[in-house]
Amino acid sequence: MKNKNKYQSGESVKIQLTNELVTINKWQYVNNMKKYSYTVNEHPSTFYFEEELTKND
Repeated sequence: MKNKNKYQSGESVKIQLTNELVTINKWQYVNNMKKYSYTVNEHPSTFYFEEELTKND
């Protein structure tokens, strides 16, 4: 079964607001908001939604 989230654990992405390169630690689906949230290794106490992140090209 394929997940519908954009990013996987261990993937390098950028935080759109700061343009900081970070690594996805883990992700989960937030059922009541119907979207995925992610935690990153560099900021473990903060979570981000998919629209706040972008692929590292």
